[in-house]
Amino acid sequence: MSIRTSAAHLSRQIQPRPALRLAPRLISPYGVQKSPMATVAPPVTQDSTSKKGPTAMVFLNMGGPSSTDEVGDFLSRLFADADLIPLGRLQSYLGPLISRRRTPKIQQQYAAIGGGSPIRKWSEYQCTEMCKILDKISPETAPHRPYVAFRYADPLTEHMYEQLLKDGFGGGNGGRAVAFTQYPQYSCSTTGSSLNELWKWRNRLESKKSTGETHPSGAITWSVIDRWPTHPGLIEAFARNIEAKLAEYPEERRKDVVLLFSAHSLPMSVVNRGDPYPAEVAATVYAVMQRLKFSNPYRLCWQSQVGPSAWLGAQTSDTVRSYVERGQTDLVLVPIAFTSDHIETLYEIDKEVMHEDAKGHPGVKRAESLNGNPVFIQALADIAHAHLQSGDSCSRQMGLRCQGCKSERCLEQKKFFAGEQAKILPTVR
Repeated sequence: MSIRTSAAHLSRQIQPRPALRLAPRLISPYGVQKSPMATVAPPVTQDSTSKKGPTAMVFLNMGGPSSTDEVGDFLSRLFADADLIPLGRLQSYLGPLISRRRTPKIQQQYAAIGGGSPIRKWSEYQCTEMCKILDKISPETAPHRPYVAFRYADPLTEHMYEQLLKDGFGGGNGGRAVAFTQYPQYSCSTTGSSLNELWKWRNRLESKKSTGETHPSGAITWSVIDRWPTHPGLIEAFARNIEAKLAEYPEERRKDVVLLFSAHSLPMSVVNRGDPYPAEVAATVYAVMQRLKFSNPYRLCWQSQVGPSAWLGAQTSDTVRSYVERGQTDLVLVPIAFTSDHIETLYEIDKEVMHEDAKGHPGVKRAESLNGNPVFIQALADIAHAHLQSGDSCSRQMGLRCQGCKSERCLEQKKFFAGEQAKILPTVR
């Protein structure tokens, strides 16, 4: 270790641990300061120059094809995932069949929004900018290295994990990684599926299948940020976007504009099993309306239903069509469960709902997505900072299984990430 490195190490040890309340003094809270453009972070190893770092910050999300050529593989993985789209015993047959039939149509949709999903661009930008803030407000866990792990598109979870190992995390070197879900509201179909996949590849690359040990020494120490539906920074970012859109209406009409919060729907079989997602989405909506002082009438609706089975409603498209037919043509659609633009906002809402179901009425608008919003990125950093200081492996809520859960994989994943509290509800036979 060089003299300069030793001095830096000693300096960080002497400095007092920064309290969470001091973070806003370093970076303006949910403020107007814009982050610089993302840069490629240099590789890190476990030759740490800080007390607890480096720390891998891994964003978990569904992902999306970056080009139309990737649509087929994306849909194949998506319809093969029984956590997201449960098709029963015929999943292995119906999944590939549905994905092949839908590929040409979905390719056309991605072509219409520019040839691919922007979700990778925004996820990598958000994670990188968050890590820059964390390096300032949490020097004891720095450097923070950004990673993205998508469930159905590149970079896939296994590729992310392989990169972690190449970068010096785990594989006998130890080190810490935080799995940070980018679904603010928890669902077994989204966050749960991503954690199942992460747990699977951890076992394959660092545990049973690779070493024969369940907990080999020098493996990555994982913790999880598994939900954050009412975090003040998230609520502030949504509220400001809504206020900006409402300002586009004449003042005499503004208070009568109906706010339609739209979230991805779930099959009713998942809802009836006890999935917490509907309640957590509703909590986000209510918190946003509290921040807006209930300035407008509002409703929560659901989008992106797939297949003939019953899904959670009312559907966003049906809701807009119904209101427009009744003469309520001032509507603001708010994507409340997404952290960036992707096919559900850019095509389903912007091109289908707003132009077809709304019949082109100019009073039907959409609030901006979070994307590169500095208020939102500051919120991500605050959430991560609080988690890093807490010492918790996950939230208390994550250890509790759905009332009707029968998945052994879910149980084992929760045992790994949540520890002994995961045994609160055993498997239903």
